[in-house]
Amino acid sequence: MMRTRPLKVALLGCGVVGSEVARIMTTHADDLTARIGAPVELAGVAVRRPSKVREGIDPELITTDATALVKRGDIDVIVEVIGGIEPARTLITTAFEHGASVVSANKALIAQDGAALHEAAVEHGRDLYYEAAVAGAIPLIRPLRESLAGDKVNRVLGIVNGTTNFILDAMDSTGAGYQEALDEATALGYAEADPTADVEGFDAAAKAAILAGIAFHTRVRLDDVYREGMTEVTAADFASAKRMGCTIKLLAICERAADGGSVTARVHPAMIPLSHPLASVRGAYNAVFVEAEAAGQLMFYGPGAGGSPTASAVLGDLVAVCRNKLAETTGPGDSAYTQLPVGAMGEVVTRYHISLDVADKPGVLAQVATVFAEHGVSIDTVRQTGKDGEASLVVVTHRAPDAALTGTVDALRRLDTVRGVASIMRVEGE
Repeated sequence: MMRTRPLKVALLGCGVVGSEVARIMTTHADDLTARIGAPVELAGVAVRRPSKVREGIDPELITTDATALVKRGDIDVIVEVIGGIEPARTLITTAFEHGASVVSANKALIAQDGAALHEAAVEHGRDLYYEAAVAGAIPLIRPLRESLAGDKVNRVLGIVNGTTNFILDAMDSTGAGYQEALDEATALGYAEADPTADVEGFDAAAKAAILAGIAFHTRVRLDDVYREGMTEVTAADFASAKRMGCTIKLLAICERAADGGSVTARVHPAMIPLSHPLASVRGAYNAVFVEAEAAGQLMFYGPGAGGSPTASAVLGDLVAVCRNKLAETTGPGDSAYTQLPVGAMGEVVTRYHISLDVADKPGVLAQVATVFAEHGVSIDTVRQTGKDGEASLVVVTHRAPDAALTGTVDALRRLDTVRGVASIMRVEGE
């Protein structure tokens, strides 16, 4: 039987995503009612600038007092799309205390304080859903948490930031430098006026922390994620990648150790073969590979940002939470039973592409090879070009612990015949 009393929803934030959530709730009201089993009603919208005109939203619903809105007591679900740590964290916990479940798109908060928020949700018998926090419209959290709940996930590898992928794709396809590609991304609206969170990898690192925690059933915080940005990637790096049959992507990589005793999470630029499916992910799109023991390799692909894609994920969570509300139950919560330690980057086994500026004279290659051997790093390929006393030496290694590779580079810098390290990049997806 269809319930006639509506479930009341309050929005915290009404920017690009929040306004699209409100629009879909209005235009698809009948469909949402049929799918949930009860009507949903937008009961309040908390904003910072109440004077701004918001089409399709009753001005009577607008308030600047978010705290009062979440304390009302008659709200069934709070949708938090304001971002940041505070006041979002306090508003969410207050919502739990006053009877509301929460749908959030706040990756930074979930990555930093997800464990505490889940504990608060359980304490008050509420739901905390955040599909939109990781990859926009791409269903990823729910498959990891529910569809693969009976499987063992060993690796999650992917492109989880559309801005950086657009920039790197432009550099690859046009030969543009980093700044030129960033300027294009900014002009087209893909990059923020301050792109630091994207290009320095903070956004991707938060998503990696969330994915690793869910995939490996352990606690992974943002501080546990190794992070490198992509601002140092050059046109010369792409030229080197093309000579290897590769391209460059900013990757989020979450792995279970071979012995199963620990996990790692990292974000950094990496060369990947053109034959790898991630190499063909263009523009501002996202794609994530999940490798599980029974299921094998699964790929999730689609738009990872923007008002409509992110709102789609929010509404999917909203439907699920409302259904739980009607059934007087809650959905899957935090699962951290494995309590696996998070390993340091130095423990990760990976490959390096190293470009050196060296003196063009006999014995240089032998000196360089000796340094690699002393650190237990095996060389896969070497390419040397040079003239007029100067040369470029490109070395691609076999897989080795990252700490050994880092030590190798430090030792190479101390050689008199090495003028400088032009670039260092990891190689993935072999």
